[in-house]
Amino acid sequence: MNWIELKITTTAEGIEPICDSLYDLGITGVQISDKDDFKEFLENNRKYWDYVDEELEKLKEADSCITVYFGDDDEGQALLDEAKEAVLALEISKTAFCETAVRDEDWSENWKQYFKPLEIGEKVLIVPEWETVPESDRVKFIINPGMSFGTGSHESTKMCIEEIEKHINEGDRVLDLGCGSGILSVIALLLGAKEAAAVDIDPMAVETAYQNLELNNLPKEIYHGFAGDITTDKALCEKLSTEKADIVLANIVADVIISLSGFVKDFMKDDGTFICSGIIAERTDEVVGVLKKAGLKVQNIRTMGEWSAVVCTKN
Repeated sequence: MNWIELKITTTAEGIEPICDSLYDLGITGVQISDKDDFKEFLENNRKYWDYVDEELEKLKEADSCITVYFGDDDEGQALLDEAKEAVLALEISKTAFCETAVRDEDWSENWKQYFKPLEIGEKVLIVPEWETVPESDRVKFIINPGMSFGTGSHESTKMCIEEIEKHINEGDRVLDLGCGSGILSVIALLLGAKEAAAVDIDPMAVETAYQNLELNNLPKEIYHGFAGDITTDKALCEKLSTEKADIVLANIVADVIISLSGFVKDFMKDDGTFICSGIIAERTDEVVGVLKKAGLKVQNIRTMGEWSAVVCTKN
């Protein structure tokens, strides 16, 4: 079936009465974007993460919006007309409608047009799984971007991959802290690492990392995923400290890198390397200062766009 998307823009105060009117018509499947709640969320959670997509930032100034979908047939059109009449009867100022036809395939397929093979550094080619793998001497990392958690397009991820290229050696052991999609650790394996461990506080991220491992035809035996918080999980920390890594990776955000900085040295071999990114440029000096206090020697700092990456060794 095809669909009609109805977007009802209104004021924050108009959301509740409009939704009540829709519910009275039996329409319960609504999506609500309340600009006041969204603005509060952005401002109150700044301390937990450093970057927000520019399009999300724009929503702070956008009107509140209610989105509803109707079947594109006579019955759906009749219900849509009823819904519009009920909303107009409320006489809420600054309320407007926008209708868009949506085909069934649009739901699951149209977003794929934005993901194309992406070259990173000198050796890596990231390929969405539905694309034909192009002829190339580069190492191919296959990913399903629909799995989320990181696809390689962000500057911080690009810098991490480029630094992995420079520092990876055949047979290395890699530890990926805050692994997300597993993109960094799986690419490290494709570049020659012998074994990788991946840690994330979100169990779904670890599951996604294993799925990407499978997409790239790598055996589970060389990949060890852990769901947990190294800052509070002593057993996990002990395990990671025992099985030390040649390269430790952390592509997260400044505050998280700061919080785990005191643990990193214990996870590294004596000649190991720590590569971290996701650091908004204005906080680079702060992060570097903390890393030095944690006993790490900063070897290189680089920037791309508004983001920084730092490469360290043991002091």
